[in-house]
Amino acid sequence: MSTILTYISITDGKIKRSSLEVLTRCNELAEQHGMESSAIIISDNVTGAADQLKKYGPSVIYTIEDPIFKNHLNTPLLRALSIAMEKISPEVLAFASTESSKDILGALAANRKAASLADVSEFELTGNGVKAKRPVMASKIISSVEATGSPVILTVRSGSYDLVEKPADSKVEEIPFSFSDSDLNITLKEIISATGDKVDLSEAETVVAAGRGVKDEEGRKLIDELATVLNAGIGASRALTEAGDYDPSLQIGQTGKVVSPQLYIGIGISGAIQHVAGITNSKVIVAINKDPDAPIFEIADYGLVGDLYKVLPLFIEELKKVKRET
Repeated sequence: MSTILTYISITDGKIKRSSLEVLTRCNELAEQHGMESSAIIISDNVTGAADQLKKYGPSVIYTIEDPIFKNHLNTPLLRALSIAMEKISPEVLAFASTESSKDILGALAANRKAASLADVSEFELTGNGVKAKRPVMASKIISSVEATGSPVILTVRSGSYDLVEKPADSKVEEIPFSFSDSDLNITLKEIISATGDKVDLSEAETVVAAGRGVKDEEGRKLIDELATVLNAGIGASRALTEAGDYDPSLQIGQTGKVVSPQLYIGIGISGAIQHVAGITNSKVIVAINKDPDAPIFEIADYGLVGDLYKVLPLFIEELKKVKRET
């Protein structure tokens, strides 16, 4: 039976939601085409993740465990994936579109003589490959792309598919692997974490984003308070990161992070194309801006015209009241 394989990304011991979204889609396609949907975990500790993954429906969970995978390093990960593809021979290998998957996609495709499709928002199987849609030009255009042959390797934008639990009696199979530090051409000296990113933006269910209208410390405190009440990730427009008001790692947009929360709240953000490209996969978009002609209102599900310094204190108080009552 042909296999469609999903790579499961793990950060700090937790499975990334975006990987489970991709697995959900692969489960659907496997059922439609009479294929086996499998998953692969590559980590320094796979036990907890493998147990958790059984709730999401793969027939087989392949694991590769080695201390070298505590941090992301291209060389051992590429070798592990090549070994896995050699053993499993999947028709399709699907990744969530993350910094690490973008880092290795080209090399892995070249290594396995595979076709590749990057950063797609939709994909389906054809008789001899994969058809997909891919946002381009700051998401102003959706490009239809196709890869033929086998295997096909692709990465999928976060938020493109809903996450669906599908408990299964998954078989867990370990793939032997060994790696020597002497095989590394690079040395990882230090990992510097981004400041202020309390909730991972790419995984956040709720995102509060600050724009140029957040002019001072008082405005930033209101953003922080709202994010705390909602347990939300904090993002910012390019104008604020370039001004040094927010860390560059919090920039949302075409040249920043692409987010796909259930709820996105843009505060004092005009809605420039560059920023909108990073929020189009949000399920619900709320905009607060004092300019009634701000472009963001054209894509917002809910809009409130008003001064954020007057609106947010009332909004935060109402949210606190609702939380107390529930």
